[in-house]
Amino acid sequence: MKSVFKAALLGAAAIAVFGAAPSQAAGVGACLITKTETNPFFVKMREGATAKAAELGIELKAYAGKDDGDNEGQVAAIETCIADGVKGILITPSDTKAIVPSIKKARDAGILVIALDTPLEPIDAADQTMATDNFQAGFLIGAYAKAKLGEAAKDAKIGFLNINPKQVTVDVLRNQGFMKGFGIDIKDANVIGDEDDPRIVGHDYTNGNPEGGRKAMENLLQINPDINVIHTINEPAAAGAYEALKAVGKDGQVLIMSVDGGCPGVKDVAAGIIGGTSQQYPLLMASMGVEAIKKFAETGEKPKATEGKNFFDTGVQLITDNPVDGVPSIDTKKGLELCWG
Repeated sequence: MKSVFKAALLGAAAIAVFGAAPSQAAGVGACLITKTETNPFFVKMREGATAKAAELGIELKAYAGKDDGDNEGQVAAIETCIADGVKGILITPSDTKAIVPSIKKARDAGILVIALDTPLEPIDAADQTMATDNFQAGFLIGAYAKAKLGEAAKDAKIGFLNINPKQVTVDVLRNQGFMKGFGIDIKDANVIGDEDDPRIVGHDYTNGNPEGGRKAMENLLQINPDINVIHTINEPAAAGAYEALKAVGKDGQVLIMSVDGGCPGVKDVAAGIIGGTSQQYPLLMASMGVEAIKKFAETGEKPKATEGKNFFDTGVQLITDNPVDGVPSIDTKKGLELCWG
């Protein structure tokens, strides 16, 4: 027990704890552990989990790291959840490899662990993953960018704005999916940066936020000011990239593609700031995760993967107001009906 409290104390400065949903069924507890508390994606995830927990009578405690790479904070949260004797943990891992020993400890204690949005490495380190098909999300925006450029795609200058150097699975999958969609040889599908396509200007890191996106865009422009296509890990990073481009008079000259489908991002698509984005559904991920914990608590049954995949696919759709042949999409009006944040 001392080690549990020690870990919790060590993570106290790095983890934010939110209120619990009221319990109507004693003994059924759950935890939601997200990467941050401020990203609209995780805010919506918390809202979905909290609402579903209240509906089902599950006591839910929500935790968040101080930033997108805060593994220590997530480890401390897991220790606390184990000590609390919860039935299930939902987690969006910040470090998909380093968190695995803590996940194993929770599972060994009989806790159902579901990864949301971001698969662990290996993916079967969790009991199940409920997520967007992140490779498909990247593929859609890559295929769209290629079709949008037409003949000019063969001479494109492409920059990649990723999360951080840790190569977490969601980052790798979106990055490699974009390359596949654009027609770039992706080499090792599990590694970012081993490609040798001359169209790639470089990769930089954003921590998934606007300030990081702005700085990363500035760095890539220094490498090659003729960049005309940008893949961004999410829409906050895309917003920062746009501000950097605008500052040097290049707004409207670079095709920015992204992933998330939050309401601000969809509005940026409608305004022409982002060319297109792949929309995912965090509220659905979280609410279905809570339902799975409830079922596990009552029957011991674990959630199954989508047929033909090694995770449960919660869906993804490309949003753009300038559709192209061969790449299915919905417009921003429909995207705003489905958006979050």
